[in-house]
Amino acid sequence: MRLNVPMAMKIAFERLIDSEYKTRDVVITDVGCFESVELSVLLCNDEFIQKLNKDWRGEDHATDVLSMSKHIPELKLPILMLGDIVISVETVARQAEERGHTLIDEIRILMVHGLLHLIGFDHELSHEAEKEMENEEEFLLKALGWKGKGLIHSAYDSESNGSPQNDRSDDRKRVGNLRFYKPKFGYIFCDIDGTLLNSKSQISLSTAQALKEASSRGVKVVIATGKTRPTVMNILNMVNLTGKDGIIYKLSPGVFVQGLLVYGRQGREIFRRNLDPGVCSEAFMYSLEHKIPIIAFAEDRCFSLFEHPLVDSLHTVYHEPKAEIIPSVDQLLAGVEIQKLLSICSGPYRF
Repeated sequence: MRLNVPMAMKIAFERLIDSEYKTRDVVITDVGCFESVELSVLLCNDEFIQKLNKDWRGEDHATDVLSMSKHIPELKLPILMLGDIVISVETVARQAEERGHTLIDEIRILMVHGLLHLIGFDHELSHEAEKEMENEEEFLLKALGWKGKGLIHSAYDSESNGSPQNDRSDDRKRVGNLRFYKPKFGYIFCDIDGTLLNSKSQISLSTAQALKEASSRGVKVVIATGKTRPTVMNILNMVNLTGKDGIIYKLSPGVFVQGLLVYGRQGREIFRRNLDPGVCSEAFMYSLEHKIPIIAFAEDRCFSLFEHPLVDSLHTVYHEPKAEIIPSVDQLLAGVEIQKLLSICSGPYRF
């Protein structure tokens, strides 16, 4: 296969001497101090690269190219162990067809992209870093006499659905090119009320899309809220974000009922704090005396001493489990462990 990797490396290394880069990691500087340079290029199938992608980046799906550096500056080795470039031919074939390239052209584009990663370029850092790496891709391909304008350019054009070239710069500044963006963090902890929910106690389509986008890029979204777990599942189910591949399901970790119920891996309960029964009893007696509705949260269920429109609103408006009515304080306290009490009322007692 006509890749000519040594010539690509030679041109790339020469550029490190002659050019000044603002965003490149300079961990590799003077290549001349090494006796030799080693780089491996592996062509594989989707199954193989998916396993590598999961092990290397924590993403369980096939991808087009992976760059895995082996250079450890502290070792002061006489050989520059540049690393490995792994390319899935199955993914390459699909991309080549979509972008109007030949198979060899697409492989060359990916090899150049992977090589630049190994010598310190990283388009994920910023718009400036992306532009600098894109320019370097195009320079190398042109210098080698290879077709194409680089992976970054090709990916952007594919997502732009053939947008005119003269609009491309403005489009990129306005919406950003997220094709390659991989967040530098692994988790987002999200509240529900006032964060994911809007003023109508709903998740907007744009918020739902943002959650899906974060999840698709390997970020784990963990819910931390005052609501119960069934409530959160009902809310997210409205925008198709529940289930094993969604944001939450029965085995998801999460923090609920103001941190009084916490679930860890595989949905196992790892923390619970119950309210003192004496405190609950006093609150319930006050509720009966003044006819102020109080809702008791007990794990995945809600309870109240009497029917009231505001009690119903907790379910109909705020999506909490429908309150079960138990008119006796003693019976209520004897039947459940309570983690949270909520008083909802109109008028001077509201708090």
